[in-house]
Amino acid sequence: MTLKRTISGMIGTGSLAHNRREFIAENVDSDRVQLNICYQNENLKEVYKELFDEAVERYNIGKRKDRQITNYYEKIRQGKQEKLFHEVIFQIGNREDMAVGTAEGGQAVKVLDEYVKDFQKRNPTLRVFGCYLHQDEATPHLHIDFIPYVTDWKGKGMDTRVSLKQALKILGFQGGNKHDTELNQWMNHEKEVLAGIAKEHGIEWEQKGSHEEHLDVYNFKKKERKKEVQKLEQEKEYLTAENEELTAQIAESRADIQILKDDKEQAIREKQEAEQRAEDAEKELKSLEDRRNVLQPIMDNASKEIKEYGMIKTFLPEAGTFERAVPYRENKIKPLFIKMKNQIAALAGKVVELNKMVESWKNKYQKSVEECDNIQKQLDDVRKENGKLSNDNQRLQETSDRYDRVVRILGMETVEDVVQQDIKEQRALEEKRRMEQMPKGSVLKQLEWATQKSQIENQQRKKNKTKYKGLEI
Repeated sequence: MTLKRTISGMIGTGSLAHNRREFIAENVDSDRVQLNICYQNENLKEVYKELFDEAVERYNIGKRKDRQITNYYEKIRQGKQEKLFHEVIFQIGNREDMAVGTAEGGQAVKVLDEYVKDFQKRNPTLRVFGCYLHQDEATPHLHIDFIPYVTDWKGKGMDTRVSLKQALKILGFQGGNKHDTELNQWMNHEKEVLAGIAKEHGIEWEQKGSHEEHLDVYNFKKKERKKEVQKLEQEKEYLTAENEELTAQIAESRADIQILKDDKEQAIREKQEAEQRAEDAEKELKSLEDRRNVLQPIMDNASKEIKEYGMIKTFLPEAGTFERAVPYRENKIKPLFIKMKNQIAALAGKVVELNKMVESWKNKYQKSVEECDNIQKQLDDVRKENGKLSNDNQRLQETSDRYDRVVRILGMETVEDVVQQDIKEQRALEEKRRMEQMPKGSVLKQLEWATQKSQIENQQRKKNKTKYKGLEI
């Protein structure tokens, strides 16, 4: 069974807090808030940054600081040309035939849900940042909040900017007279799209005709008056839109006039600055001439001295009979000054170069002195060490001479035997000293030491008895 229902599309007030249910109005059933569907819920300021920040940077390049845009969001919010965003509301039927909670209301939810899913794809120049399907009021309805914008704009201002008129034109809605604006054309188109989806779900768009049943005089006048009021309100809306457009044009013209005024003032300031610079240059030239007059005697003396050395001719040439001061200065005095300056600069350069060379040689000399001192210290140390080695060598030589003398007197074999015997005795003495010292540590080691010492003493007694046997009394 096909249902016939009206399809409504209207401009909303754009209450984001109401759409997000940050507060509960009187016509909202708080028990059904959880039935609402949130398709999109983005921060408006962040979306503005996403859309326009790069365009703002491009626009500000080369602009004076007072003409740059610092915050496009605030510029639109405080301006009168465009709104920050727009809102449209779509609804099928009314509270009597498509109420929330009924089967018909459920059909309306399905149609609106299917409709909104392709909204952004159909309208790429309308950037949706908020989209909500409310089911906590009398009739299911859809809120869509979007920012209309245009890219690659060739007119004044930024190349990407907010513009409802231009955004809808890009979508193909050119507008006609004041009763057939781009917005009206687009709204009717979207209602037709919604009607097409509704038809697939068994709902036919019921468009109210002009035929009405007979009414009594009072109700007829009331009805006619209502029509007149609606017509006047629509006329007011058209006039308001037209007035806003004219206001925007006036604002742009005023901005252009202000820019021209600023440019004119800037040109006047630049002219005054140029005149001041010319005056300063004239004063500086006069000052230079005065200084030249003061320095002329000094220059004459310097010229004579330099001439004596045969370097350059620096006498001041005589002025011609009718020669003026300026040509005389430019053609004769100034070249002479330049020549003198170059010669003095060359001499100064040579002096600087010589000073650098002297300083370099001083550094090298100082370094050489330090190296010489270090070598002298090392030489003294070597001499001391050499003296010690000489003394040691002398003592060793004396010992060697004595050894040779002993070998010569006693013979090599006797000396070798004596030496070996001395080595053995020395080792025995060291062993004896070691054994006489009780080892530190555990008691077991000390007992072992005592046993070894006792054995050595017994062996020594036996040797002594054998050695002195027969000598006992």
